[in-house]
Amino acid sequence: QLQVSGGGSVQAGGSLRLSCSVSGRFFGQVGLGWFRRPPGEGREFVAALSMGGSTTYYSNSVKGRFTISGDAAKSTVYLQMDSLRPEDTAVYYCAADLLVTMPESQYEYDYWGQGTQVTVSS
Repeated sequence: QLQVSGGGSVQAGGSLRLSCSVSGRFFGQVGLGWFRRPPGEGREFVAALSMGGSTTYYSNSVKGRFTISGDAAKSTVYLQMDSLRPEDTAVYYCAADLLVTMPESQYEYDYWGQGTQVTVSS
């Protein structure tokens, strides 16, 4: 199970941190991803962390502004979002799966947390 927290409203240029708690015994065995669904659009890739946390992946739109990280002791993956822009407004989801070969693809993930709203005002 995945439990997401940390959404909210912020002004452009601000920061938010999302957290996704993963069922403890699976944390080190899964690839983890963050996706988002902007208003009126489809779900899109944001960032991913390989199994074991050795490799990170980012969409071009967030590279340099967002950071994905994992804390194995807390079985939690984070998405630190800095320099937020109005176009980052979306419902954000975390996802996990045991075997992820294309981390940017939502179809690689069978397990999803509930979404959390992030709203960035100009």
